[in-house]
Amino acid sequence: MGSISPLRKETQDQPVNIGDRAIDNVAYIRDMMERSASFTAVPGYGGMLMGTTAVVAAYIANTQLYLVDSLATWLIEACLAFAIGLLAMWQKSKIAGSSLLSVPARKFAFGFAAPLIVGVVIVLGLWKNGHYYVMAPVCILTYGAAVVTGGAFSVRIVPVMGWCFIALGAVAFLLPSSYSNLMMGAAFGLLHIVFGAIIARRYGG
Repeated sequence: MGSISPLRKETQDQPVNIGDRAIDNVAYIRDMMERSASFTAVPGYGGMLMGTTAVVAAYIANTQLYLVDSLATWLIEACLAFAIGLLAMWQKSKIAGSSLLSVPARKFAFGFAAPLIVGVVIVLGLWKNGHYYVMAPVCILTYGAAVVTGGAFSVRIVPVMGWCFIALGAVAFLLPSSYSNLMMGAAFGLLHIVFGAIIARRYGG
């Protein structure tokens, strides 16, 4: 006579640890709250493109014979980078289904704008008074301050990038003025590329 198999087999799976599941749920909820309260449209790939154009600008500026041509190169690069940044933010927000007029976006913009405007005014004052060789450190420092204050309303990696700009700006003040284009390329070029890659990988492009 054949053996009778049980109607319901006992499961071999280990019981789920409720504590581990609760920790995972809390981490997920905290991450979602952070994203909803933060401006997450900071462009990673756009930042990498901005960094690439800055490296090219640093190379071109370093080959210029006259200081005015070098300054003009960086002015063109600033306008180009600004356009790339705006377009990249708009594209990323569109893909994510978020708005550039949301509360976190407005907080980011207001925090970013004030130090940037101050930097522009200072640079224009330096230009007017002929202090051309300290313009590069000032540009790096004030941009870093803008990224830190705006990044307070964004993902955590953004303020870190801003502090790296500030550190390089401080170093640029200590170096001879002949290193200005190199430091501008390192700050606006390499930092944008490195942190842009991190943002693109961790925060969706």
